[in-house]
Amino acid sequence: MTTTDELSTAALFPAASREQWQRLVSGVLAKSGRPGLEGEAAEQALSTLLEDGVRVQPLYTAEDAVMEPGLPGSAPYLRGNRAPSAADAGWEIRAQHTDPDPARTHEAVLADLENGAGSLWFELGGEGLAVDALPTVLDGVYLDLAAVVLDAGAEFGAAAERLFALYAERGVAAEQATGNLGADPLGLLARTGRDEPTGPLLDETAALAQRCAREYPGIRALTVDALAYHDAGASPVQELGCALATALAYLRVLTDAGLSVDEAAAQLEFRYAASADQFLTIAKLRAARRLWARILEACGAPAAAGSGRTHAVTSAVMMTERDPWVNLLRTTVAALAAGVAGAESLTVRPFDAAIGLPDDFARRIARNTQSILLDESNLGRVADPAGGSWYVESLTDELARAAWAWFQEIERAGGQRAALTRGLIAERIGATWEARTVQLARRREPITGVSEFPNLGEKPVTRIPAPARPGGGLPPVRRAQEYEALRTRSDEILAETGSRPRLALVTLGPESVYSARSSFAANLFQAGGIETVLVPATDLAGLAGASVACLCSSDALYAEHAVTTAQALVAAGIRRIWLAGRPGDAADQYREAGITEFVYAGCDALAALRAAFAENGAAR
Repeated sequence: MTTTDELSTAALFPAASREQWQRLVSGVLAKSGRPGLEGEAAEQALSTLLEDGVRVQPLYTAEDAVMEPGLPGSAPYLRGNRAPSAADAGWEIRAQHTDPDPARTHEAVLADLENGAGSLWFELGGEGLAVDALPTVLDGVYLDLAAVVLDAGAEFGAAAERLFALYAERGVAAEQATGNLGADPLGLLARTGRDEPTGPLLDETAALAQRCAREYPGIRALTVDALAYHDAGASPVQELGCALATALAYLRVLTDAGLSVDEAAAQLEFRYAASADQFLTIAKLRAARRLWARILEACGAPAAAGSGRTHAVTSAVMMTERDPWVNLLRTTVAALAAGVAGAESLTVRPFDAAIGLPDDFARRIARNTQSILLDESNLGRVADPAGGSWYVESLTDELARAAWAWFQEIERAGGQRAALTRGLIAERIGATWEARTVQLARRREPITGVSEFPNLGEKPVTRIPAPARPGGGLPPVRRAQEYEALRTRSDEILAETGSRPRLALVTLGPESVYSARSSFAANLFQAGGIETVLVPATDLAGLAGASVACLCSSDALYAEHAVTTAQALVAAGIRRIWLAGRPGDAADQYREAGITEFVYAGCDALAALRAAFAENGAAR
């Protein structure tokens, strides 16, 4: 019989050390033009700095000690709120409904429930679905089986009363009703910037929570909605810290109203964004549970109270209007990450959500994305699949520590309400988004189909406009918004004049020499709706009305011909000339010849695009 020792072939080789790996890294860096980096310095050269000082290392080993994660279903709930079970079917598919038309919404509700959804999330009030339309949209729905989640802004009290009345009318026992009433006064303050109603709304929230605790054990009264912060451009750390400060503020309100700490905690559900950065999403949701358990521990709650419920929603910030089909990939990765992270419920935004109200096909794909992950991949049957990964555990720990520090800063400022009204949160999130826009402008954070690989000939996807949500507070943002604004302007010019703004890619030498840089430049300028045409430097008659140009070739041919070609372009009436590549020592010489700008990997692409529009007479 073969023994285990005979099969341990790795034991025949000496164990590799971190120092050996660092020496290999040093050699690779030296060959790539970064000599002299040894040991820890070589390792750190490969690290990646994220927002809020969180750093991703190139190598994680058992030397990277992190806290003991515990077991799934037990404190500190790092590994999930549910203990493993053979009957565990994973998360709840939660379908979002934003259409203000009751008839269309009712049809969509029935389609969702018939095809896999387990709960329904309605945006009510304002320009959205009327509160009084709830009986219509829930007609034929088994309210003892389908959970109902409300999002009614300041009208949450009226929406809750209408739902309670509907339960009574349909004969649904109070203990059978499940869902969330969506009271979130501080989230409303973040979205609208209006503090006047916050105090009365907090009192109304406390009364509603007391009623749920007494009469409706399956319904939570409050949502700690961190989407308001994420949608404004917050980092994962800022999103977590704001959610924690909000939740603690609600704990204080509810306990002051007479609920115990564990009763108050049971009235909260957390809502977080899931993005296509899968590991950050996994670590964020794991850190969120750990931090909430720590707060409840400090408040004296029993350990079981720390298992806060999490609703994950695929990020609106990452969604694009242009080439929206790529959103299918983004939302799939985000849904995978949220499922791996242990979210109890998940909403996948339809791929056309950034354009308007989703159609039936988009809603179906959003549902089926989750069904495939659950039923074909069996993702929900594995407890904490990422647990034990030194990378995930370390990233979770770093996010938790940074988020705790931000949470403490909010508390020192007087709590979440004070931090919102005094502008602290808006200032910090604004600074984070401003830094991120630099990365987007320089395409260091690429957007496939928009800032990278755009298609000027794509057929636009049109949808019924979605109702506007209350604004005035933290402004919602999207990664693609600046590029898409230029694309929209280009479409307008095309409709007005019959042609788009145009740029000539003036090529030097054979195609094998210029193609790499001409392809790069075409990709960059088309990202803003600038049509590009290839024009050989030997035949400038092909400029065909272009008022701007970009030279494309190798550095060697630039040295020989760039100056004379630029002079010829100026003589031909070209108003602005770019050169594809870095100028090096010849920058001054090129500028004297009329080459005023340079485009290369990491340059400010948005600045180049706006300049091209201005020279085409299309600036706004």
